[in-house]
Amino acid sequence: MTDLNILLAGFGGQGILFTGKVMAYAALMEGKELSWLPSYGPEMRGGTANCSVCISDNKIGSPLVVNPDVLVAMNLPSLEKFEDTVVPGGMIIIDSSIIDKKVQRTDINVVYLEASRIAEENGLKGAANMVILGRLFKEHPFCSKENLDKGLQKSIPPRKAALIENNRKAIALGMES
Repeated sequence: MTDLNILLAGFGGQGILFTGKVMAYAALMEGKELSWLPSYGPEMRGGTANCSVCISDNKIGSPLVVNPDVLVAMNLPSLEKFEDTVVPGGMIIIDSSIIDKKVQRTDINVVYLEASRIAEENGLKGAANMVILGRLFKEHPFCSKENLDKGLQKSIPPRKAALIENNRKAIALGMES
């Protein structure tokens, strides 16, 4: 892997920024160059949130992902806004539990993943973002599994350490999907 530019997008409260942070820490543990650039509307929950993550073996020129290799769309407005920005040959991962629209482009790979349903059916309500992270990792292993886990641990504050195991389960479910 030389460069991987990822744009994660959805509503505030879906864990978009957290997912990006886990990826950034995991890449850091791997010794990669990286940038993590969060962007969100003024509303905390329910507003828009997106996060640019660049992972590279080389220096990164700009932290802003304008043409992602991978787009993670966790709501319909995000899919509609960013679908056309994905590079040809790139990938879109869609939470198809929430988005029922199909992608019209034929020059990209699309993964329809019922992440919210998978999370809820496994007692992990609210962990659809980690299910998606597991699937993204399966498609584009940007670090070792060990460093992905270290990135997860680093992203969860000590007072919320009890959440680590459920997040691990959600990531594993995404890798198996």
